[in-house]
Amino acid sequence: MSNLEVGIVGLPNVGKSTLFNAITKAGAEAANFPFCTIEPNVGVVAVPDLRLQVLHEMYNSKKTTPASVRFVDIAGLVKGASKGEGLGNKFLEHIRQVDAVAHVVRCFDDTNITHVEGSIDPLRDIDIIQTELCLADLEIVEKRIMKLAKIAKSGSKEARVEDEILRRIKASLDEAKPARQVELTDDELEMIKEMNLLTLKPTLYVCNVAEDEISTAWDENAYVQKVKEFAAKEGAQVVAISAKVESEIAELDPEEAKAFLEDLGESESGLDRLIKAAFDLLGLQTFLTAGPDECRAWTIVKGTKAPQAAGKIHTDFERGFIRAEVVNFDDLVANGSVAAAREKGLVRVEGKDYVMQNGDVVNFRFNV
Repeated sequence: MSNLEVGIVGLPNVGKSTLFNAITKAGAEAANFPFCTIEPNVGVVAVPDLRLQVLHEMYNSKKTTPASVRFVDIAGLVKGASKGEGLGNKFLEHIRQVDAVAHVVRCFDDTNITHVEGSIDPLRDIDIIQTELCLADLEIVEKRIMKLAKIAKSGSKEARVEDEILRRIKASLDEAKPARQVELTDDELEMIKEMNLLTLKPTLYVCNVAEDEISTAWDENAYVQKVKEFAAKEGAQVVAISAKVESEIAELDPEEAKAFLEDLGESESGLDRLIKAAFDLLGLQTFLTAGPDECRAWTIVKGTKAPQAAGKIHTDFERGFIRAEVVNFDDLVANGSVAAAREKGLVRVEGKDYVMQNGDVVNFRFNV
């Protein structure tokens, strides 16, 4: 996984493009009418990581490269999209490529901003989009089942196994329940991975709240409470943010943004919370490399072993892996240098079976 890619979906006028503009400062048109985002806008944003700044100062590095997230803003979905309504299937293909879905739901009242369904009801909105995604997946699953029937006739055991998996998924989709609610083993998921089913994507719900509710919404906004209850049953994550506040923060320099957040009683921006939730959702973490040329954060899946982590930097590092010299970030900072940490026995030499930990500062030794 080089860049984590998150697709932002939601009904028209729920604040998707406002949020996207804030995320990327890319200026996707945020007009008060559906379908102002025709092509999927893609923006890359840095993952906030204070550790990099510390390492940068420690090594006086020429360059600092944070981990990053690609956000794809996908055109407003409407009822009937899977059958070609609105922008139809076009947007669905864009979602198929992402790692996770951030589903923006409107959780604020404002008579100046029309709602495509005429009223504010986040659970109805979630249901509309979920139904469309289920219908789109159902079409793909049914086609595959028909194809498998022909392959199974030739006696293919694998085709029969895949058919059984897909029939379980089809039963769920028939009831407008996402495929991720079907219990599947890792092997079964691997078998159907190529299908890129939309409703298998890990999903988090982004509650877009009013500016003046940012500090109270999590506990007091009735719409947010409904989304939280719904998400809990699904085992999904929820983040409450104000797209409008995020777009204001995006215009400020870092110091001003910090002061603005403090005035709101917040310690971090909604975007930072959204990125952390996406990392958590996908079981991701970062390790760090540091030196005079560059300090950098690298994204890996939790449980990744040292050689595969080394391969993120360069395939040669994985191919010719000898060992990893690892120091915990806090130990490194407390001692002021790798040499000082090494004197205290805090720099470890790890082999091929070492499982990387979040915040490891690593130097890989390899020979090709």
